[in-house]
Amino acid sequence: MSSFKNVLYFQAGLGVLANMVLLLFYIFIILGHRPKPTDLISCQLTFVHIIMVLTGGDILLTDLFELLNIENDLKCKTIFYISRVMRGLSICTTCLLSVFQAVTISPNTSLMAKFKQKLKKYMACVFLCIWSFNLAFSTNRIFYVGGFTNVSETNQMQVTKSCSLLPMNIIIRGFIFTISTSRDVFLVGVMLTTSVYMVITMFRYHRQCKYLYSISHLRESPEKRATQTIVLLVSFFVVMYWVDFIISFTSDMIWMYDPLILTVQKFMMYAYPTITPLVQISSDNRIIIMLKNLQSKHQQRFFNKDIFFSL
Repeated sequence: MSSFKNVLYFQAGLGVLANMVLLLFYIFIILGHRPKPTDLISCQLTFVHIIMVLTGGDILLTDLFELLNIENDLKCKTIFYISRVMRGLSICTTCLLSVFQAVTISPNTSLMAKFKQKLKKYMACVFLCIWSFNLAFSTNRIFYVGGFTNVSETNQMQVTKSCSLLPMNIIIRGFIFTISTSRDVFLVGVMLTTSVYMVITMFRYHRQCKYLYSISHLRESPEKRATQTIVLLVSFFVVMYWVDFIISFTSDMIWMYDPLILTVQKFMMYAYPTITPLVQISSDNRIIIMLKNLQSKHQQRFFNKDIFFSL
């Protein structure tokens, strides 16, 4: 169990590091160049994943609250609320990224092409709506999460070492479950639909180019790379989401969280925000070029120093 927890913390550390590198890159692009709309969406997704990893495993906030001597009940409410908000933002932002890429690569004659400029124009409004919705939607965690005391006496469900879910009315629990599941199923459905649309669009485009130019090996375009990356991320997200959903649903039904199951769930929860930046870094030529330039500058600086000292 302890070795598995070490793997969990290593995964979380890798996720934070990779997302920090990616976030710095997007900040550099946004401030220094003309960013693509997908860069703005990916920047938000990266920021969300950093907070998601830090709160999901009680890595930073727990130590911070203990340092500030904040009571356990407030700590649990804050961590669970932020974690739930970040989870909602992750699925909403991933869905937005998938939709925007589908609109971007759609042919000018298609119906989706009409939304290209509208999406760019109202991007800030979309971000505001996503944040407002998830901040309001997750407020139930404030009322139904508290510090862990004694399960046998208070009928709490312990979910971490010091936090637990408080008992709630079965009608309220069913209502919250129905609303949250409906939201997630709708967003996952949109992601799958746009992914299938992107695959079909890119296949038709590739086949048309081969027919027109008689080229057996076409050079891969940035749009095709970006589309492949987003389809891969969406597919991975859907798999991780349903595994997490099954674990959460089963635990809620029997009103019990086994420590091993909880650790596995955290591992699944870390998987997407850890894999996402690694896939984006490896597939974005701008990042690779920037890292190579930094490496060459670093080597040149050391080379100049060696020449200076040799003189």
